Amino acid sequence: MKSTIIALCLTCLLVSCNSSKGIITKKSKSVEVYANDSKEIEFEIEHKTEEDSTIELVKTHDANYSKADLIIDYAKQFDGVKYKFGGTTKQGMDCSGLVSTAFHNENIELPRTSKGMAIQGEWVDIKEVQKGDLLFFATRRNSREVSHVGLVTESRPGYVEFIHATTRLGVTISSLAERYWYFAFIQARRVL
Repeated sequence: MKSTIIALCLTCLLVSCNSSKGIITKKSKSVEVYANDSKEIEFEIEHKTEEDSTIELVKTHDANYSKADLIIDYAKQFDGVKYKFGGTTKQGMDCSGLVSTAFHNENIELPRTSKGMAIQGEWVDIKEVQKGDLLFFATRRNSREVSHVGLVTESRPGYVEFIHATTRLGVTISSLAERYWYFAFIQARRVL
C-alpha cells in the first residue's frame, strides 16, 4: 500500500513537470509508472495469485488535462504539413480537414467544411474564447461568407492564438492580432 501511495505521488510530480519521455520513473515490487507523449500516465500493476501472475495496464489522464488539450495536441502533430484541398493526412491538409480530424480523434464528429462547422455549437464572444473553440474567417475577396476555420490553441486577455491550414504555409499557428486574421475574423463558436 505504501509503495502505491509513493507511486501515485511521483505520478503527480511527473505530470506537473510535463515529462514526455516513455521511461520508467518509479519501480517497486508491484507498481511501475510510465509517462508518454500523449499526456497519459500508465500504471502497470502486477497481481500475483497462487496459480498465475497477471499484469493490468491502467491509463488515466492528468486531471488538469482537458479534452480541448487532447484535440489541440493532436492538431499540433500536423504543424508544418503542406496544404492540400480536401486533405486530412500528413500528406496534405486543409483548414476544415485539420479541425475535423483533430476532433474526430476524440470521437467528436464535425461537418467536413468550415461553412458547415460555422453553425455547430454555440456562438462565443471573442473576449470569452477558450482553448478548443473554433474561429471562423471570411478569406475570399469582397465576401463575408465563412471560408476558413481555425482551432484556438491559446487564449488570454487581448491575445488569441489558433492552429489552421493556409494555402501558402500549410498547417501553422497564427495570432488573431495579425492584421489579416483580425480583419477576416467573423465569429467564434464552442463545440466542446
